[in-house]
Amino acid sequence: MTKLPKSWGETPMHLAVRQSQIEVCKAVGAEVCECHLGEKVGVSQSALDGEIPLNGLRHREENGTTGWYIWGSQQFSEDEGFFKPLHTAHLETKCTLALKFLSLPPGWRFLTDGIYEDVWFDAKLLARDQ
Repeated sequence: MTKLPKSWGETPMHLAVRQSQIEVCKAVGAEVCECHLGEKVGVSQSALDGEIPLNGLRHREENGTTGWYIWGSQQFSEDEGFFKPLHTAHLETKCTLALKFLSLPPGWRFLTDGIYEDVWFDAKLLARDQ
């Protein structure tokens, strides 16, 4: 079994991802809230299949998860099983468009098709977590 690096800064490729994450946070005035490679995100099959636009929202971290939920297309579902747990490290090969947004803190959302990007704070995400 391959041991996952702990953070995005441990390899040259991860350094580039980490820098892009910092730049996104800086551009929107958000605090950097690191997401470690061994933690889990919830990701839909549509995101893994490459459907766009790619959407993401972040709740507070809980039980070894990052709080991130990522889905492809405009279809969002709260059905059990819609989101599958996946280590963030696997997003490198399965959902690369999401990587640069992963250091946004809880309460933030993103939407991208690879060219167009929208990033915004949604206070309702934090209120829901309380």
